[in-house]
Amino acid sequence: MKKSNKYDVSGLVEAQFEPGSRGRVLKNLLGVKKKREMDALEAVEQDRVLAESLVHYDMEHRFTSHDICNMHKAWFGAIYPWAGQYRNVNVSKGGFPFAAAKHIPALMLEFEKNILREFTPCRFSSNDEIARAIAIVHVELVLVHPFREGNGRLARILATLMALQAGLPPLDYQNIKGKKRQKYFTAVRAGLSRNYEPMEEVFRSIIARTLEEPQEID
Repeated sequence: MKKSNKYDVSGLVEAQFEPGSRGRVLKNLLGVKKKREMDALEAVEQDRVLAESLVHYDMEHRFTSHDICNMHKAWFGAIYPWAGQYRNVNVSKGGFPFAAAKHIPALMLEFEKNILREFTPCRFSSNDEIARAIAIVHVELVLVHPFREGNGRLARILATLMALQAGLPPLDYQNIKGKKRQKYFTAVRAGLSRNYEPMEEVFRSIIARTLEEPQEID
């Protein structure tokens, strides 16, 4: 695998790969060796956790760092031994370094105090305000990258929960691919300088696409 597609890690438990996976699947509790099989399993578990979270967290819930750890644990608990625990390895992607592991506990407390307390519950009235709130929370969580795996997807789960608090339908992320996926990564990097406008644009587009789609009626 090229470095641009693989996290750079040191030699702790989170860095170990499943024997026989050719370095493509992290060591897991199920002995899964094929990446496609693991991707499918993680996707099923992700859908389950989102459904459970819709029941567990109500419209007035103010999210905490503990909630984020709990969601990660609920998602990956049957797959990885480090589920719900902050990572102990430094990681980067495409040459872009995320927060150093030793700073994660303090950064997550700061994230809770300064970001989650301000923007959750997400009860803003306009779609632009909702997009801004979600964008700031999303960027800051992804930049901390608190876990060994699943950070971006967990941030999307949290974004969807925030959108639901604001009265929107579940967000549709299916269009974030190709050039738009690169635009997304550029928006994450812009957050290093507290420039959230690129990610706001991403979420304005996601919200607009979501609202264009016909919604199922129970």
